[in-house]
Amino acid sequence: MANPGYGKRSVPDQHRRTKHDFTHLPPREATTDGGSRWITRSWWSRTARDDAWWAAFTRGAVPDDPHPPERPGPSRSRAHILLAALGRTAPVLSLSAADCAALAPLLTEWFARGATDEAVLRALTEGLPTPVHHPAALVRRRLVDKLPPEPVVRPAPRRVLECAECGRPGRPEALTGGVCGACRGERAPAQPRTPLPALAVHARAGEIRAAMSVRRQERTPV
Repeated sequence: MANPGYGKRSVPDQHRRTKHDFTHLPPREATTDGGSRWITRSWWSRTARDDAWWAAFTRGAVPDDPHPPERPGPSRSRAHILLAALGRTAPVLSLSAADCAALAPLLTEWFARGATDEAVLRALTEGLPTPVHHPAALVRRRLVDKLPPEPVVRPAPRRVLECAECGRPGRPEALTGGVCGACRGERAPAQPRTPLPALAVHARAGEIRAAMSVRRQERTPV
């Protein structure tokens, strides 16, 4: 029943207003016809909502304008929500809906690189100039200039264990029950022989022929 303005927001799918909407609340919380009072922020809904709905609504994830059930309003990204709420932390950086839509892709890259909401707010709001003439231009400049580096992907550590019997290092899959194959009595597979190069084969054949020739000469009678 508050008058329009001062940030009043509507929520979708409301029941019709009745005089009994808030009669279950304590007197200090009830909406009355007499007098007026100042408040900082308060949300009411004639339709009962669960905690998850209210949490999404306070983050700006629930659209302001009512939509038919078959045509729900578009959801806003994490980057868009943070930018839209930026003016709460730094009023001089209040952005329009068009500004948020244009800057959201730049901020999405921050989140892709592991930045937290708190880190983004610090980067955008600390050390602001006075005055700020163009909030959207300043936010864009900081989103570009202060973009964090891509996270370094470290290779998984190579796992090497030791045999519980002899202490010989080996891969986990080779140490059944923590014991290597040799300690389990397994015979190592025969290693294939490496073939000799062609030059070595020819040289060895020449040595054999020379030895045979010498032996024939020794057997020849004088």
